[in-house]
Amino acid sequence: MSLLALVSLLLVVIGAGLGVWLAVGHYRPQLDAANDAEGQCVAARGNLEELTKEQGAKLGELANQAEQRQAKAAQAVADAQQQAGLHYAAAQRLQQERAEGDQCAAAEAVIDKELGL
Repeated sequence: MSLLALVSLLLVVIGAGLGVWLAVGHYRPQLDAANDAEGQCVAARGNLEELTKEQGAKLGELANQAEQRQAKAAQAVADAQQQAGLHYAAAQRLQQERAEGDQCAAAEAVIDKELGL
């Protein structure tokens, strides 16, 4: 019996070895391809991370530029409003000067005043 058990054990070991050898031959190309794909994915991820950092920096710069333009525009609006107020006040003064008396006489007086006569 022990010889039969030994032969059976030997056949099981040979069968297992043959199975492992066939499995390695079948799965090795797939494992190699998967490892290559992983390397490519890791490299692509690194590139994407770098591009994302650059894009974030550029967005920050654009936001700063937009804030600066907005501040300049607000200052320009304030300056324009101040100048408009001055011009409006001057126009009001001219209208008040012309409103007195006869229109022709008022126009003549304003023109003479402007010419220094």
